Amino acid sequence: MRIISDYQFVEDTDRGATAAIGNFDGVHLGHRSVIELARNAAPEVPLGIVTFDPHPRAYFAPHSAPFQLMSSAARASRLEKLGVEKLYQLPFNTALASLSPFEFADKILHRGLGLRHVVVGADFCFGKGRAGTSADLTEYGQQLGFGVTTAPLMAQYEQTVSSTAIRRALSEGRPRDAAAMLGHWHRIEGPVIGGEQRGRELGYPTANMSIDGLHPPAFGVYAVLADVLEGPHAGSYHGVASMGVRPMFGENKPNLETFIFDFKGDLYGTAISIALVEHLRPEENFDSLEALITQMDADSARARSILAAL
Repeated sequence: MRIISDYQFVEDTDRGATAAIGNFDGVHLGHRSVIELARNAAPEVPLGIVTFDPHPRAYFAPHSAPFQLMSSAARASRLEKLGVEKLYQLPFNTALASLSPFEFADKILHRGLGLRHVVVGADFCFGKGRAGTSADLTEYGQQLGFGVTTAPLMAQYEQTVSSTAIRRALSEGRPRDAAAMLGHWHRIEGPVIGGEQRGRELGYPTANMSIDGLHPPAFGVYAVLADVLEGPHAGSYHGVASMGVRPMFGENKPNLETFIFDFKGDLYGTAISIALVEHLRPEENFDSLEALITQMDADSARARSILAAL
């Protein structure tokens, strides 16, 4: 997959694609239906995605609480798995935010990227002040010479499949409901970082990951699937993970700590991907280390049972 990050310098070989436009945070089933429409709209040309980094919401409200379901790198990886050939990942900055709807269609989509056909969701808004609608884009496409398809909203479980609904499910400790809307397990991906090595002392060495910038799922303990993405230990494993601030030890920066079952090896700096399968219990403060270890034993046994049934 080719990643293009500057619409003003696009090689001829990267022009002429059909592309779905949006933020694609989570790459959920609604996003995938839009991507399939783009694929089918012009199957003879490359399939592309037009998206933005940072997310426009982060640009307009830089101090808002973390809300993204995945990093831009994880999004790119997921899109590549879906067969996307051209990822137009445009910097969302003052210049882009100030474009009128028509300027966005003309300067970015038509003259800049040279798109042949675009697909957007029914709720798509674009241009300065989010003034442009999918109907406006259809009109501009007719003027400028590119096709436009509007995808209907996708409903499931009597609610719109959206990143907002997925965030809500994760916040409420319902990762299976989130997975039903995503079409895949919700995953947290990134490098293993150094920790206090407290888990090793308790008999539960963990692979620690930052969740900075990501929407935090409900704190607590999860049954998880762990994929080591590189290195000599690359492969898929089962495990149990703790999401939260570790109140028993007075630490308050949220992170994810995963104990991988039946694993021995050094993962520091290694890229891993942790899929949240089931929320076992909330985060707790225990009276003693012995009580904590007893609970960790019970959590591990329950997680093994849940994951064995997948």
